[in-house]
Amino acid sequence: MSDERRRRGLEMMRQVYGWEVGDAPGDFFGITVDHLFAEIWTRPGLSMRDRRLLLIGVLAGQGLNDVLDIQIPAALSNGELSPAELREVAVFLTHYVGWPLGARLSVQIDTLIAKYDKQRSLDPDD
Repeated sequence: MSDERRRRGLEMMRQVYGWEVGDAPGDFFGITVDHLFAEIWTRPGLSMRDRRLLLIGVLAGQGLNDVLDIQIPAALSNGELSPAELREVAVFLTHYVGWPLGARLSVQIDTLIAKYDKQRSLDPDD
């Protein structure tokens, strides 16, 4: 892949996750950066917030809480979703993903919001 595509992909990963993601070897990482982030996340038509909401819904529906542990704090840190909006996402999604997954999502959101709030209180310059 081109150096420009790799640069674009790494920059989009930084924007999505809110931290620097260094380049890494391997085909899987390369496809992730060069295609998913350089080509898909950068497409017009949906905002970063829109994409994040869709991703949270898909992950919640599949019970992929480990990935939600990345996406929810990123949404908070990037200012895409407020704590109140995330809590409303849990209420809404519960009716589609089922009560067990929705309840787990609700608890997870509250836990991650508490961690986010604690971190912000420790680092007021953030």
